[in-house]
Amino acid sequence: MTYIFIAITTLVSIACFSRHDLAHKLQFNAWQIKHQKQYWRAFSYALVHGGWAHLLVNMLVLFSFGRNIEFAFTQLFGDAKGLLFYGLLYVGGIIFSTLFDYIKQQNNIYYNAVGASGAVSAVLFASILLFPKSGLIVFPIPIPIPAFIFGILYLIYSAYMAKKGIDNVGHTAHFSGAVFGFLFPILLKPDLIQHFLAKF
Repeated sequence: MTYIFIAITTLVSIACFSRHDLAHKLQFNAWQIKHQKQYWRAFSYALVHGGWAHLLVNMLVLFSFGRNIEFAFTQLFGDAKGLLFYGLLYVGGIIFSTLFDYIKQQNNIYYNAVGASGAVSAVLFASILLFPKSGLIVFPIPIPIPAFIFGILYLIYSAYMAKKGIDNVGHTAHFSGAVFGFLFPILLKPDLIQHFLAKF
């Protein structure tokens, strides 16, 4: 399923690079969702990216962590349910990561957002929940950082940058997607929190 997400996202994003009308139709716009009933934008924005770097980073992170979480979910819940729940994790990350922006920007026709970063953050933080002591390489730091430490720093940074609002990055979506990705597996299987705490 990870490969399907990557393939569809890559194909649509590449198409949007040269077709700005398509990108405009698919991007997240809370005003259009509320006032024009264009509900598909709550999902389709994750298929559009602002450029090659944006697309490649998101798909590389999804490729790196998605396969492991997909396998872990099938081990935890069985093949069929595992794939279903993994799909819900990703799609839920897409929806949940823009809820705050929808509430805040629903009367702002000029606010747009694109990218799968919120959904990818959900997958990443599901990985942190299941494998908190795994090592993550973060450029330019040459040594692995324990996943749970990276997660804490990621949330602090995302919250800080969202409050500052000085760049064009969806830090609120990153934060919200991350929280969803950590909590969603626990809602499905509450004893995962004990599994997480037992790692320390």
